[in-house]
Amino acid sequence: MDTAPDRITFRDAAETDVAALVTLIESAYRGDTSRTGWTTEADILDGRRTDPDGVREVIASPAGRLVVVEQDGEPVACCQLERRGHAAYFGMFAVSPALQGAGLGKRIIAEAERRVTEEWGADEMQMTVISVRDDLIAWYERRGYRRTGRMFPFPYGDERFGIPLRDDLQFELLVKQLPAGGALRP
Repeated sequence: MDTAPDRITFRDAAETDVAALVTLIESAYRGDTSRTGWTTEADILDGRRTDPDGVREVIASPAGRLVVVEQDGEPVACCQLERRGHAAYFGMFAVSPALQGAGLGKRIIAEAERRVTEEWGADEMQMTVISVRDDLIAWYERRGYRRTGRMFPFPYGDERFGIPLRDDLQFELLVKQLPAGGALRP
């Protein structure tokens, strides 16, 4: 298996990417295929992680973009970037389970931080992570993110976010200060 993430490119997602991105995101987080990677949520959530309408909504958002990461022309990862005043939000992050652990995630988050700093003048990156995902939170902490202790309720009963297998799920806000990227850009 070639897991070298050397031949990757980044581009904004388009409508033609929707089906492939839904498949990618689902494979990274839900079901048995997600268990081959370390980002699986299969033990805490059942059901879907996203659907075509959810992906289309992110692609169409005037405040953000969905970045597709390709290796040899095939989508292998993605992330959402959204402007929030002086900050940017990082979400919908998925890496193909076959490529997890090879350093691709580090490259993607570094590129995302570079883009929001240079293109939007953001001085902070924000994200929400399910608070019981200790391994994932530790990975983000090694990338310079810090826990804020600010919690947000998990949307129990809204199956667009999955079917919880536990009753203690909530989101925690993580933040990272970014290097000065200049004035906020329109």
